[in-house]
Amino acid sequence: MMKKIFLACAVFMAMLSCAPKKDSNNLKIDGTVEGVSEGTVYLQKFHNKSFFVLDSAPITNGEFHFSKEVELPEIYGLTLDTTRGSFLVFLDENRATVHLDSSSYYRNTTIEGSELHDLYAEYKSLRNVPIDSFIRENPNSLVSAYALYRDFSYRLSPEEIKSNIRLLDPSLWNTPYVKVLEEVAATLEVVHIGKPAPDFSLNDPVGNIVQFSDQLSPGRYVLLDFWASWCGPCRRSSPSKVAAYERYHEKGLDIFSVSLDHNRDGWVEAIEKDHLAWTHVSDLQHWDSAPAKLYGIRAIPSNYLINDQGIIVAKNLRGEELEKTLGDLLQ
Repeated sequence: MMKKIFLACAVFMAMLSCAPKKDSNNLKIDGTVEGVSEGTVYLQKFHNKSFFVLDSAPITNGEFHFSKEVELPEIYGLTLDTTRGSFLVFLDENRATVHLDSSSYYRNTTIEGSELHDLYAEYKSLRNVPIDSFIRENPNSLVSAYALYRDFSYRLSPEEIKSNIRLLDPSLWNTPYVKVLEEVAATLEVVHIGKPAPDFSLNDPVGNIVQFSDQLSPGRYVLLDFWASWCGPCRRSSPSKVAAYERYHEKGLDIFSVSLDHNRDGWVEAIEKDHLAWTHVSDLQHWDSAPAKLYGIRAIPSNYLINDQGIIVAKNLRGEELEKTLGDLLQ
């Protein structure tokens, strides 16, 4: 009996030794920087739409190199300036060669060697691709999970999100991207039109704690507005919000803005510059904002219109649609 067990173990170990081995997760990048002979390139981890520095490499005669133990395959960022934008790069176990374009927000950057990034580049070149079709063609790829997470989580219903997750290979279900999608789907079922608006409290610009439910008053509506000073579309929508507030405030409209900023000075400056004369709060946690998670916010600007009973009556009203809805309710 013992001989049989020993023989079985020997066969099993032999099978393992013959099986194709994965790379030891040692990220390898060889790169050049267009138009830059000296400086620093930062390798960043991508997490919840933000980047965090993992490593840095000097630029010598226009070249840089990275060799680091990291999770692969995974999504990373490369940048010359951590205070500005980063170039999103999908890396697998293969050595990658990066030609980093330092101008135009790395628009002309190219990557060779990473099959994962090749698929991402192909996805980005597509127009109006149905996400379920893309996933069916690439069910095992991290690109599919990322695309669903990044570009479709705020467009789909909870059931559509869940049905697309089921199309992904189970090996992707434990990735942070799918975990966020599962949380968003569950949250969106709670913050549906006709459901009570979840309550929360947060600090205003001077540090006072403000309770959202305290903003509800008989006969009045509150536009719960999610935005940030760094968000271009948010800033461009400011004039229409100001116009709506000035027109309907006396008739029963209040606005309660939650900022997804991470810098207080930028937040306060934008409030003043855009003349946003209503209640503002923020925990300065960027996409980790507690109220944003509570309401399933994955894109900004976003908003919920809430009646005096605390019930959600409309969602993501902008421009003419906002004007018409307020006109119907408050005229």
